[in-house]
Amino acid sequence: MADAAATLSKEEQAVIDALEKLNVVALNNVVKYMETTYGISAAAPVAVAAAPAAGGGAAAEDEKSSYNVELADGGAQKIAVIKVVREITGWPLGDAKAATDAPPKVLKENVPKAEAEEMKKKLEAAGAKVNLK
Repeated sequence: MADAAATLSKEEQAVIDALEKLNVVALNNVVKYMETTYGISAAAPVAVAAAPAAGGGAAAEDEKSSYNVELADGGAQKIAVIKVVREITGWPLGDAKAATDAPPKVLKENVPKAEAEEMKKKLEAAGAKVNLK
């Protein structure tokens, strides 16, 4: 991977540096934009890279690599939870409030494990109860 970074032009490295500064939600929006605009998918290389690492337990590993983030309870601090729901989903205020007021509600589907755990941490810090399914 270090060899690939060493061969980047200044412009390419500037793009990488800008992407590294984005939060998860903003980066997800960039990926979705590139997928729709250029017809590419970031999911295929991830699946191919994960397959050799999984070895014989590939089916079990595939199940654990992608989660649905479900808001189980909005908690007592609804405003803080609504803010985090908006940050994570990009939803408008009304949708985020409705999801917080009427759990259980799936906020994101098929999220990579690390991203799902980060979302869960943020929501729980705001006072919500979250299930990863």
